[in-house]
Amino acid sequence: MKTSNPVLARLGQAAERERAAGYAPAGPYGQPGHGQPYPTAAGYPAAPPTVAPMTIDDVVVKTVTLLGVTGLSAAAAWVLVPDALLGITMIGSAIVGLVLGLIISFSRMANPALIVGYAVIEGVFVGLVSKFFQVVAGYQGIVLQAVVATFGVFFLMAGLYKLKVIRATPKFTRGLIAAMAGVFAVMMINLVLALFGVDTGLRSGGPIAIIFSLICIVVASLSFVLSFHEVEEGVRLGLPQRYSWVAAFGILVSLIWLYIEILRLLSFFQGDD
Repeated sequence: MKTSNPVLARLGQAAERERAAGYAPAGPYGQPGHGQPYPTAAGYPAAPPTVAPMTIDDVVVKTVTLLGVTGLSAAAAWVLVPDALLGITMIGSAIVGLVLGLIISFSRMANPALIVGYAVIEGVFVGLVSKFFQVVAGYQGIVLQAVVATFGVFFLMAGLYKLKVIRATPKFTRGLIAAMAGVFAVMMINLVLALFGVDTGLRSGGPIAIIFSLICIVVASLSFVLSFHEVEEGVRLGLPQRYSWVAAFGILVSLIWLYIEILRLLSFFQGDD
């Protein structure tokens, strides 16, 4: 089984090793798969494998679970964190979330506890950012608008991918990864300059800020295509069920990024009223 994605290729090789040790994807109606027979001893049939292959339903369930955890954590942070600690808690949760996200992304660890922990931390960050825009900055209704827009974009991208209007071709994947790396680098540079009092205009609400936010929204939206492709390929490669957590994590990251950027863009327009 071949794939153009090096991460999926590595995970596929791991799945092959598991099958060689006695794991085989289930066939129709839960019957054993035909790619690798189960080991037998003394002529007796072996017990069914304990490791099941990943399915799209697994990813959907895990994604909904992570969204639920993120939402509950966001609501708790909104209610429990006092305004006096809003800034420092927001910054702290952003840093911790970034570190956890990088660990999960680069290690590709299928660790449910770590991924759920990321959802909790990001929920705190999302809740406090939302509270800042709606309560502190006074942009009434902005959170609901951003939530509706975020899920609207998500379902639109899901529909386009399902209809094969947009596909994760090797050229598309390379270009989008380069764009994501470029956007992330610009964000980091802008953050460092802001710490030294330099205003680049990327987050100040002017024309440059609006254009940059639109670019971020487009890139974040297109990142769903990579997530959908990862799920599709993971199912095709017969990856173990635990990797559905990794796929759900990728979708959650894109949703949070898209939500924050839409929230910021809406604040630019409301600020002009």
